Amino acid sequence: MNSPGVLAFTRTLLSSCLKAGDTAVDATVGNGHDTAFLAELVGPSGEVYGFDIQQQAIEAAHVRLQEAGTLDHVRLIQDGHETIPDYLPVAKSVQGAVFNLGYLPGADKSVITLPDTTLTALKALMKRLTKGGIIVLVVYHGHPGGANERDALRHFTQRLPQSSWHVLEYGFTNQINHPPFIIALEKKRNLS
Repeated sequence: MNSPGVLAFTRTLLSSCLKAGDTAVDATVGNGHDTAFLAELVGPSGEVYGFDIQQQAIEAAHVRLQEAGTLDHVRLIQDGHETIPDYLPVAKSVQGAVFNLGYLPGADKSVITLPDTTLTALKALMKRLTKGGIIVLVVYHGHPGGANERDALRHFTQRLPQSSWHVLEYGFTNQINHPPFIIALEKKRNLS
């Protein structure tokens, strides 16, 4: 087992917080796998907002969603995830979100997610997240720049107040080559 275990757990977490009619965000569309999964979870009565700066990613996701018949309730946005507040209506709440950090597989490996923009996007989503909602960050950190993003995310998430947030790290500790791991944030349900 390697990253498929991490990816399967990502889907388990998202399935636990999303249902038909909900709103979800894929902050890094990539090849559209997570976007399609989110679209399936929220169904035609829900909405998915998908962000990626690369046209290649948006095009791949468009094809995947069209083939799955879920394109009508997904909004694909070719822009950085730090612009999430520019596209989500002000009163829109989010029940679940996912980030796959690093670079787009099969594309230019110098185009990577960055600590500052990822933290900006994460903070924006945390403000919109409903009680019981979950944000999953899949952290790929074996590429140049990946360790900086990993460390910045850990620094931020480990300091979140436990009265408001559950923060979980999940990953394999005995694998070589910097296996990806998850940081998951759940907004506590018992907040007043």
